Amino acid sequence: MRWQGRRGSRNVQDRRGMGGLAAGGGLGAVILTIVVLLMGGDPSEVIQGGGVAPPQSSAAEDSLAEFTSVVLADTEEAWREIFQSELNGTYREPTLVLFSGAVNSACGSAQSAMGPFYCPLDQSVYIDLGFYRDLRTQLGAPGDFAQAYVIAHEVGHHVQTLLGLSEQVHARRQAVGGVEANELSVRQELQADCYAGVWANRAQQMWQILEPGDVEEALGAASAVGDDRLQKAAQGQIVPESFTHGSSEQRMQWFNQGFRAGTPTACNTFEGVPF
Repeated sequence: MRWQGRRGSRNVQDRRGMGGLAAGGGLGAVILTIVVLLMGGDPSEVIQGGGVAPPQSSAAEDSLAEFTSVVLADTEEAWREIFQSELNGTYREPTLVLFSGAVNSACGSAQSAMGPFYCPLDQSVYIDLGFYRDLRTQLGAPGDFAQAYVIAHEVGHHVQTLLGLSEQVHARRQAVGGVEANELSVRQELQADCYAGVWANRAQQMWQILEPGDVEEALGAASAVGDDRLQKAAQGQIVPESFTHGSSEQRMQWFNQGFRAGTPTACNTFEGVPF
């Protein structure tokens, strides 16, 4: 991804090194948590773990912070234009909070092991930059555009909040419960994947950001965080009824749908069968 030398966002809060609680347990616990909460989960529903000291910031991590800020700025400009030209509205920019170990949000206390998340109550995206390493080494999805996909997906949840979709889904999930509630969650997550693809399309049109292999990196990340793949790794079996984010194939297909179409009108995951 071509990102060096471009402006970063003014909406980044750097809380790295401020301490807090972090999750205990090994890789299995990490993956199980990611299955439930990765990319858009509610941290207030997660049981807290024990405390460890946060890692020290490094030059490499600071470069990742700069990269994250540039991608956020790209999402701001792309979605501002989309809201003005297609949605007849004004885009309110989210805040992105960098943290290490654990963080407090308006949705509750959150741990790094949860992965990145969006909190609708404070309209903020939260990410521990160490997740990029986990994405590469534990989930097998390397590349800077895989990282950009993660940010764009979380911003997709912010778009859902601005459009009133998140509130509608939450109310419906509370009313139905069980498998149907899980299906609604899957549809919401797949729409955020599609919105990430829309952003990639618009960013390419606006700044020619893509390099060879970038789209494949994003698709690799979408596949890596599919419920079926994570469940297989964590528990050795796949239980579709418990999916909350969608299968690897679904996540790749909806990102691709948004990328090909370049418009949020192509992202209605709430009608019909989501592939």
